[in-house]
This record gives sequence, structure tokens and C-alpha cells, in this order.
Amino acid sequence: MATPNLKYTVPGMSDEDAARVVELVQGRLYACNDLHLTLKHVHWNVVGPHFIAVHEMIDPQVETVRGFADDLAERIATLGGSPKGTPGSLVENRTWDEYSIGRATTQEHLGALDLVYQGVISSYRDGMKELDDLDLVTQDMFIAQINELELFHWFVRAHLEDKSGGLSTAGATSETQAAAAAG
Repeated sequence: MATPNLKYTVPGMSDEDAARVVELVQGRLYACNDLHLTLKHVHWNVVGPHFIAVHEMIDPQVETVRGFADDLAERIATLGGSPKGTPGSLVENRTWDEYSIGRATTQEHLGALDLVYQGVISSYRDGMKELDDLDLVTQDMFIAQINELELFHWFVRAHLEDKSGGLSTAGATSETQAAAAAG
């Protein structure tokens, strides 16, 4: 990701700090745009006995994450940057693989989503730590979004958990492994 060339930023923040904050926020914008499209893909492609429960559980997640993307883009603009929301920029700059599960059972999709949420939340937390020294306003935004993402992750994991608290996806390192383990 290229360092943004800012003409101005918010009062009290150096141009250098603002540029780094814009980079961090842009990374989350890519992640949220990808996540809400992935969630919608899952919504359309789940099948099986628990179809309606998962189908209906996913839509509010899509809408919330889509809202996160808008908030992130507006934060970039507030800091003097130009948010990048085109499909090409997302594909060019993402650091993760394309979601690989097509039509599959609810359990398979939820297994894959367990890993997706792990990746998104972990990257948010990395950014949150860095923002501690850069910008507490943006950090607060990240914290609020992490709170919601962790709740959604729990919704997903509740379908993957056995009565002793073990996850069917434990140890999986790819979406396909997690989908197979959950299925």
C-alpha cells in the first residue's frame, strides 16, 4: 500500500502520523469491503438443515460491516486522505486469499468464516495497538468495530462448538480445512 500524500490533516496531528493512520484505516477499509461481500456470498450459498437460521444471522452482519466500511472511508477523508474503495484496489492490496467456498452446508461456511473472522479481528487488533501512540480517536473507532466483529465471531463459533467448549475448527489453517472440519 502506497503512503498517502496528504495536503492537510486534522488539527494537532502531524502529517507523518496522519499518513500512517490513513494507511491503517485503509487496510481495514479493504478488509471490511471484502468481509461484507464474503458474508453476502455466504448468505446466498448456504444450504442444509440450518439454512434459514444462518441465512438470517448473516444479513445483519453484512449491513453492520458495510456501515464500518463507510465509517472508515469517512475517517480517511477526515484525515485528509482519499479512501480507495474500488474492486481493483481491494484485490491489488489485500493480503489474504479470495474466499474459496461456494455452495456448501451451513456448517462448512461457518467453519470457513471462523478463520475469516480470526484474520480480520487479529489485523484490527494489530492496528489498534499501533494507534495507541498515533491517534486515540481512530483507535476508539477500531475498538468499537472490534467489539461488534467479536460478537459476530461468537455467533459463528457457537455453531461450531461442542458441549465441552471445543471448536470443530481447532487447528485448521485454511478455509477449506476449517470447512471440512466443521462439515
